[in-house]
Amino acid sequence: MTATAGELPAAVRFLLEPQVYPHPVARVELIQTHISYVLLAGDFVYKMKKPVDFGFLDFSDLARRRYYCAEELRLNRRLCPEIYLAVVSLNRAADGAFSLDGPGEPVEYLVKMARMPEKGMMPRLIERDELTAGHLHLIVHKLVPFYRQADDSPEVRELGGVEAVRFNVEENFQQTAAFVDTPALSRERFNRIRQRSRAFLARPELFAARQAAGWIREGHGDLHAANICFADHRVHIFDCIEFNRRFRCADVAEDIAFLAMDLDFRGLNELSRHFVEYYADQADDPEVLTMLPFYCCYRAYVRGKISLFTAAEPEVDAATRQQAQQQAGRYFALAQCYADELC
Repeated sequence: MTATAGELPAAVRFLLEPQVYPHPVARVELIQTHISYVLLAGDFVYKMKKPVDFGFLDFSDLARRRYYCAEELRLNRRLCPEIYLAVVSLNRAADGAFSLDGPGEPVEYLVKMARMPEKGMMPRLIERDELTAGHLHLIVHKLVPFYRQADDSPEVRELGGVEAVRFNVEENFQQTAAFVDTPALSRERFNRIRQRSRAFLARPELFAARQAAGWIREGHGDLHAANICFADHRVHIFDCIEFNRRFRCADVAEDIAFLAMDLDFRGLNELSRHFVEYYADQADDPEVLTMLPFYCCYRAYVRGKISLFTAAEPEVDAATRQQAQQQAGRYFALAQCYADELC
């Protein structure tokens, strides 16, 4: 997402100036998402949350943005403490001048991170056809101890129960109902995915067994290729969900399914299969394989939904809209493939 400098808030325009940072910066690059301004500044990255409220996410006031910056730091340090460095304040003095951690009152907060090498990002490796089973092994060996140590309190376990999962799944169908009978989502496909998903949810003993076995954990919540980087023979898994606990507290199968689905979407079916089988072996969790088609279907459907939302935004150009609609159609087709595996 792009915007001209004149359309940006004054605080963001200030942060686009290289000289405002306490370290060498030749130029600042701005990347926007629906919820953040991300500034690439020299060897560091600064993320500032937008004052938005989407219901499932509320950054509408400064106190909330400060809290969720602190949560982003805390939660992501579980997997990559070397990347997530600090929360810094953007202050404004009485004369209106901005500064980072300088004089004046805080007007925004930013998460400061070490910048990772672009060439090591997992999507770049995939583009260069360089992703191997060895890379996936690094991910698994990072995740297995992470899940073992992650919070599994009663409150967390409840979020992996069948009723909580049903709420998330039905929410997706409700939010996409208006898009049925469009090129991206036919009524037949919508009904097929919904029918198969509901049939799987009608087996509460599967979800209860996962709860009893301790596989409901406070995980990552957004485990896909764009949030993984390889550098110096290490893997960095970053940008977990901080803004809504129910999106990261779930069966570990849901995290594993997200990356497996992402690999399938990118045409890497053999690597996807190897990843889930290697994880099941290393985690001593063979039952995860029973849950994966359901959660892969769920994850693919969520991605399709997000693509539809992008296509429906009035500010996107025609090319972006068409690309998003096509991508949504591919995700929904993949979701149906997973749904057809459910019994």
